[in-house]
Amino acid sequence: MSAGHKRGRRNVRKPGAVATSLVAQTNARPILDATAIRLATRRMATEIVERLGGGEPALGSLALVAIRNGGVALTNRIADEIEATEGIRPVIGTVDIALYRDDIGRLADPLVGPSEIPVSLDDKAVVLVDDVLFTGRTVRAAIDAVLDYGRPRSIRLAVLIDRGHRELPIAADFVGRAIVTDRRDNVVVADEGVYVR
Repeated sequence: MSAGHKRGRRNVRKPGAVATSLVAQTNARPILDATAIRLATRRMATEIVERLGGGEPALGSLALVAIRNGGVALTNRIADEIEATEGIRPVIGTVDIALYRDDIGRLADPLVGPSEIPVSLDDKAVVLVDDVLFTGRTVRAAIDAVLDYGRPRSIRLAVLIDRGHRELPIAADFVGRAIVTDRRDNVVVADEGVYVR
């Protein structure tokens, strides 16, 4: 046996192992599995195209902007679905909301990540994308961040999970699944599924 190699199979996590472990260890309640996430994403992509009217002129003005970090994977999935059905890949960007938070003065040392939007958002149809919509404060901060990149024609919101408990008048235009949660619940989104614990 070579040095550094343990006896038996390597400890490699199989898809679904994280989620199964999460359910078993924390009594997490499954909400969506990987197939349901894929179907919800496909439906949201279709709704976005329909709302814009479809076709190259409309989709050429579309910019999908992920709210970092939770919205990045969902944004890419939506873009993939739009490209597969329409033959046009929308512009993709990301915003980090750390400096736009309404509690920034209370944070000793906020962690600031990069915002990357490759085009001006002037006259674009922007769809902000996040994994979970909760109080609405993250979305409010993301809107402020987006406005630093131009004056969009419209800003809409797509979320995989709407868990309620809004503190601001914010609503999603495209929702994968609306669920009922307790304010103390944690909603966990992974490739393998969505869970509440």
